[in-house]
Amino acid sequence: MNVLKVTDPQFRKYGRVIKNVDLKPLVEAMANTPCPDDCVYVAGDPALEAIGTSKDLQRIYYGELPIQVGYCNGHNQKLNAVEYHRCSELNIAQTDAILIVGMQQDIEDDFTYDTSKMEAFLLPAGCGVEIYGTTLHYAPCGVGGNGFRVTIVLPAGTNGDLKQSHAAKNPAACTDEDALLAANNKWLIAHKDGGQAEGSFLGLKGENLEV
Repeated sequence: MNVLKVTDPQFRKYGRVIKNVDLKPLVEAMANTPCPDDCVYVAGDPALEAIGTSKDLQRIYYGELPIQVGYCNGHNQKLNAVEYHRCSELNIAQTDAILIVGMQQDIEDDFTYDTSKMEAFLLPAGCGVEIYGTTLHYAPCGVGGNGFRVTIVLPAGTNGDLKQSHAAKNPAACTDEDALLAANNKWLIAHKDGGQAEGSFLGLKGENLEV
C-alpha cells in the first residue's frame, strides 16, 4: 500500500507530530530494548519512565495525569487488528516504522470496519507523534522487512487486565461496543486472518493490509 509521511497534511486528522519535547534521551534508551522476531508489547518500563523526557510528556501531553511509558518492538508487516482508546497515544520511533491508521468515525453501526479506508504513514527514527483517541491503530510495521522499536505512551493502567465481565464477543454479530473491550481502555476489532480469532470480535472487512 502507499506510504505517506507523518509530516504530510493527510496525517492531521489522525494526529500531530511532537515538536516541543526533546525526545533524544528516550530514543537513545530505547536502543537497549529487545527487538524479537515477532512483536512484544510492554506497557510500562521503569527505566523509560524515569527519563526526564517522560516527565515532560506527562506534563505537556497528559496534563500531569499518571502515565505509563513502554514499547512495542519486533517484526511485523500486517495490520491484523485495530484498536482505539478514550485518550491520545504517543508513539516515538527509535527506528523507522510505519503506522497504519484509520478513523473511529468510519466504524459501521454493527461495529464492522472496512480496511480499505486506512492509510499508512512513515514515522522516521527519532520522531514522535500524538495519535488522537479517535484514531484506529495497532502494532507498528517495520520498513523493508526490518525490525522496529517504538515507545508507546498512554495513561497509566491502559491495556491492563479487565476485572469485570463485559458483553460476550460474538464472531458473527455485535450489537454493543462493550463486546469490543479487550483490556482496560482498549477496544479492539480483529481481522479473521490476523491470528487473534479467539476471544476477539472479527469485525474487520476487506484485506488484512500489508506494507
